[in-house]
Amino acid sequence: MQGKDIKLRSSAGGGKFDCYVAIPDGASKAPAIVIASAVMGVDKDMRELCHAFAAKGVFAAAPDLFWRTVPGPLPHGDPRCSERARPRLPCIKAGESDMKDALHHLKTLPGCNGRAMAAGFCFGGPYAILGPKRLGFEIGLSCHGSQMGEYLADLDGVTKPMCFIWGDQDHQLPADLAQKYRDVPARMKNAEVHIFPDVHHGYMLRGGKAFDQKTYDFSMQRAFALLETLRG
Repeated sequence: MQGKDIKLRSSAGGGKFDCYVAIPDGASKAPAIVIASAVMGVDKDMRELCHAFAAKGVFAAAPDLFWRTVPGPLPHGDPRCSERARPRLPCIKAGESDMKDALHHLKTLPGCNGRAMAAGFCFGGPYAILGPKRLGFEIGLSCHGSQMGEYLADLDGVTKPMCFIWGDQDHQLPADLAQKYRDVPARMKNAEVHIFPDVHHGYMLRGGKAFDQKTYDFSMQRAFALLETLRG
């Protein structure tokens, strides 16, 4: 597995941005994943996720979605984390081109079959819907996604697989929103929703206080299983 920082030119204009890429060894007809990070950016947690997917034979990329404001990774608790992600919806909209550019790069790599998952964590959660809806991704995965109430309407018309995972103690998932997402699989057979008891926001982030090993393991198992459907 090779991991490295690269520069990608934005298809939306404005210059180049950083993207971390992890390339699996000896890959052939392998799928890809593009990771949309939390507000801390492409930090150790996001890089380790890239490594974990590459170790399973998946091409992985994590673009810097905050290069237009305050670029680079920031430590947990740094006030600039939330500041650079505001206003939230325009920031997510701007990042759509970054996700597409990262996917385009992975598609050019030998051994990549061009079929990919959009995986979002916290801030990046909405790309689990936007990715399969209009960004060229085959699957969407959201782990403790935030701002997800703003994207419920975007579920309409999505026919590709989507997986949403939270803890029931997630402050970004109020009870009414949790119920709305729990109701989704009844009308959308391509969607799955998992909400775990006594798990908090940020359970995937080893560098944070809310890390939960069991829910992390479940989320990775679901990601690997979904990615296997894209292989070949």
